[in-house]
Amino acid sequence: MPLNTIPLPYGLRDVRITPFTDPTNTAYAALSIDLPNSQTFQFTDAEDFEDLRGDDKLQASHGKGTEPTWELGAGGISLEAWASIAGGTVTTTGVTPNQIKTYRKLITDIRPYFKVEGRAISDSGGDFHPVLYRCKATGDLNGSLEDGKFWITGAKGKGYSLPATIGSIPADSVYDLVQNETAVAIP
Repeated sequence: MPLNTIPLPYGLRDVRITPFTDPTNTAYAALSIDLPNSQTFQFTDAEDFEDLRGDDKLQASHGKGTEPTWELGAGGISLEAWASIAGGTVTTTGVTPNQIKTYRKLITDIRPYFKVEGRAISDSGGDFHPVLYRCKATGDLNGSLEDGKFWITGAKGKGYSLPATIGSIPADSVYDLVQNETAVAIP
């Protein structure tokens, strides 16, 4: 069956983030972190334009480069995922059944860069993967505990281009939209 030229993605099946492992943001961690119970992965391809006006009319317009914005929402996330988005450290002490895991954020901890990849199934048996290669949470990070409701978390931020080639992904890459004829899990 040939690849459908008009995919019909449906639902959100998985969202994963992969932190950068070096201070220059040029290498990813070996494993990605799952955002279980993902509810939202949305992004907007935004770009600022500068207009050249003369003789009392618009002569030309020039884009300054894509600057996508993104938003994630999930029904609770792991402390490791929170640290990958917000910065900070996670420590585990004790032994089962008395282990304690603590996330701690210091005033000196900065928000790190990370990759976000989502997955939606398709009616044709394939799937659809949006990938933002270099993200940073530049908006509010929130978690809501309410009476009779699950813990819902959310993050907003911007996407940036890769500063260097990572594997087969060239420098300056911002995002990909990948359509698979046969469904493929996020690696």
